[in-house]
Amino acid sequence: MTKPLLSLRPASACRYDGVALGEVMLRFDPGEGRIRSARSFQVWEGGGEYNVARGLRRTFGLRTAVVTALPRNEAGALAEDLILEGGVDTRHILWREADGIGANTRMGLNFTERGFGVRPALGCSDRANSAASQMRPDEFDWDRLFGEDGVRWLHTGGIFAALSTTTAETTLAAVRAARRHGVVVSYDLNYRASLWDSHPDPDAARKVNREIAGLVDVLVGDEYAVASCLGLTADTPDPRASPVDSGPFDRLVPRLTQQFPNLAVLAATLRDAKSASRNDWGAVLWAGGRRHEAPLRCDLDILDRVGGGDGFVAGMAWALLNDLGPQAAVDHGAAHGALAMTTPGDNAMTSLAEVQALVAGGTGAARR
Repeated sequence: MTKPLLSLRPASACRYDGVALGEVMLRFDPGEGRIRSARSFQVWEGGGEYNVARGLRRTFGLRTAVVTALPRNEAGALAEDLILEGGVDTRHILWREADGIGANTRMGLNFTERGFGVRPALGCSDRANSAASQMRPDEFDWDRLFGEDGVRWLHTGGIFAALSTTTAETTLAAVRAARRHGVVVSYDLNYRASLWDSHPDPDAARKVNREIAGLVDVLVGDEYAVASCLGLTADTPDPRASPVDSGPFDRLVPRLTQQFPNLAVLAATLRDAKSASRNDWGAVLWAGGRRHEAPLRCDLDILDRVGGGDGFVAGMAWALLNDLGPQAAVDHGAAHGALAMTTPGDNAMTSLAEVQALVAGGTGAARR
């Protein structure tokens, strides 16, 4: 009998299939316009870690929750309402009393332009001193969540860990508790220069990322994120190597598996942004010493690129939670990420049937 790729707790023993730990922000989207000239915005909720839980719930029908913090004011209430609309359980949200002017705590905001053609997508964050950035490890009963309630999969990432020294400590506490209770843990490095540039000690942040990487089962991040967050760079390519195995991420895999033997799955999205509205898109996944790749979709039309990577993680996690194997995981992840970029906002507005149709080779032809 083939050994399972991941040791998963049975669904019947757990309240949640997936839990996300991270910040949830309000995203202000000027649509086809620009932030600097907008007179109205569409508001969405989003966050690199939360988006995975929402995708697992809305597209794939799994039971999910988010562990985060919000201010007890109207902005926090709006975020909660949007999270509830996405079907994600809110009982693990920590509410902070707000002083009315945002001095003690506030709602993180993210103004995001979609971009078009030669004008790239643009993000303008306003998140300092947010409720989530103040989270501490002792504010949550991790053993109750992962033990008594039961969780099959925890997802968190480098965006949340980089918000502050206490969110880094919170991430480590959650990951350690999850491991004690047999929960599969995925970590998306999700490098953001804006966070690292403002971090008081980038070297300390890199140390934390390496410690987290040494504990998790599934690591997500391209070669740029691996170099920035873990301090590892790819070897010089071997001219005799097969072209399919000579990408920078592939050359990082031996180093990653050697330094972090706990890793069962390594995954990265492959993106070549020819313009803001047209990308080549694919993904690669390594498991059990074997490489699995989703077919590269060339000249994929993009409406809103934000959330494509999170959509990939959600599709991958769904396939692995259902023990469909690594090839199905990378295929469903890449398909879900592609569909997420055809709709506005951070999250996919799609169905499992649409994801499966795209995996099977579906096109954009009208269906009636």
